Amino acid sequence: MSYLDISIIVIYLLVSLVLGLYFTKSASISTSSFFLGGRNLPWWLAGTSMVATTFAADTPLLVTELVATKGISGNWLWWNGMLGGMIAVFLFAKYWRRAEIITDVELVEIRYSGKEASFLRGFKAIYLGVLMNGVIMAWVNVALGDLMRVFFDLPQENIIYYLAAAMFLVVIYSALSGLTGVAVTDFVQFWLAMLGTIVLAYLVLQSDKIGGLRGLQEKLPASTLSFFPQISSYTQGASMGLQLFSISLATFFSYIAIQWWASWYPGSEPGGGGYIAQRMMSVKTEADAIKATLFFQIAHYTLRPWAWILVGLCTLVLYPNLPEADKKLGYVMAMKDFLPDGLKGLLLVSFLAAYMSTISTQLNWGTSYVINDFYARFIEPKASQKQLVNASRWATLMMMLVALLITTQIKTLNQAFEFMITASAGLGGVLMLRWYWWRINAWSEITATLAPFLWLFVVSFFNLEKPYDFLLIVFLTTLSWIIATFITQPTDLKTLTAFYLRVRPEGFWKPFENEKKEKNNHLLYNILASFSATLLGYSILFSIGYLLFPSGYHLFIWIGIAFLGLISLRYFGKKGDIWR
Repeated sequence: MSYLDISIIVIYLLVSLVLGLYFTKSASISTSSFFLGGRNLPWWLAGTSMVATTFAADTPLLVTELVATKGISGNWLWWNGMLGGMIAVFLFAKYWRRAEIITDVELVEIRYSGKEASFLRGFKAIYLGVLMNGVIMAWVNVALGDLMRVFFDLPQENIIYYLAAAMFLVVIYSALSGLTGVAVTDFVQFWLAMLGTIVLAYLVLQSDKIGGLRGLQEKLPASTLSFFPQISSYTQGASMGLQLFSISLATFFSYIAIQWWASWYPGSEPGGGGYIAQRMMSVKTEADAIKATLFFQIAHYTLRPWAWILVGLCTLVLYPNLPEADKKLGYVMAMKDFLPDGLKGLLLVSFLAAYMSTISTQLNWGTSYVINDFYARFIEPKASQKQLVNASRWATLMMMLVALLITTQIKTLNQAFEFMITASAGLGGVLMLRWYWWRINAWSEITATLAPFLWLFVVSFFNLEKPYDFLLIVFLTTLSWIIATFITQPTDLKTLTAFYLRVRPEGFWKPFENEKKEKNNHLLYNILASFSATLLGYSILFSIGYLLFPSGYHLFIWIGIAFLGLISLRYFGKKGDIWR
């Protein structure tokens, strides 16, 4: 790299550090200010912070791998989450803000009663805040490590030290500035990351080997550019000698009908949760929570991915002989081969920005569980706010060390992804229904959390192909928690009443039928608004795609559908009193 590239990187790191340190004083007031920014974030800042967090160093590499192995339609692996995301916007965001809690795990003892509720809260604080959060950060670390190894020709055994240095820098500003500092740096980092990926996509497309969008379209088989999967074993690319595999009908069904509601996954939690719920709870009003989350869903699924997809398609032409396990590295090779001095620094800054925005959020979010839901609840319940904030800063450093340890054990991105999806198969139903059905209790959620591990072990003996193993685990887990719900006592009436009066949920609340009759029920309109928003989101996604790769009248059809989705969203939003 040139001195110009190094200067760009150093300046970026210093700016990120200064921005984070600026908010140290305001973050030191209380745990609410440290973990929720004093519930005073503007909706656009909270929404952008959500998008920035889901844009990590691994994201362009994962999309490149999907496109290079399955074509554009391979992205249904994560595109399926839009429906669940839009349901979170219109059916859950207002409740998260209304609950007035610090973490989503705290909801457990607000909604459930008994020693089982206390156990569940403590267990989830460690399981999600330390173990699962550590896996997520390790996943991101593996991706950044792959980038550094290829781009700088670094030996694999030294990568962990560079990752430790990068994480420690993030620890400094996230531990001192809390969520406000994290959100502000997220905002800057997101737009830097997007600028870098767009510049790379443009330069690679305009190279002589690609010849622009038209040249790319001519060099790839039509099936690769299809937005929907081909239901066949494979499609042969005659001009390139490539086998471009499609996904099966069963896999596509599991994506669009099951996975989006059944599994817990960071950024796509059924009913909201994790750092998404944290941002919902950090804004000023319920309407702001809805706006922030809606902006996140649109930006995350429709506006952001096309720059990555284009580079992923180009790597099929540029590096046709890459082994399937290394397809994701085509993105890094394109950076190395097509960026001039100065722009290499910009692209590396964009990757660092994506990495740091994700890690800073995961550190702050995971620490909130450890401190609010374990340390302050079970270890030091009489601790002052100052003591809790100081403990939060030390816990942030501990989170970094745990993530680095797990990083040394994870070899591939897919390994971490499959663990998270399978380890929560069937949990999503409880996470959503606890807001809408009074009969859900702590044993329902405990069973839904632990049962996937048991059924994963049992199902492994049958050697089922994917996705049939996943679908069976979802069915067995769902059956397990339904049985557990009806053979155990419901949450006691005192706890249910307090929760109902605080959150004022709609749905099936039999003990409070008289209170429900006295208020308007907007549940149907909220459901229709979520489907309208989903229609709008997918139509924007495909409209951009057909603008890039014209195909008859498809562009105009999807633009028309987008307008239909927008009009229906406005109508149902008004009828459901959503924006008030």
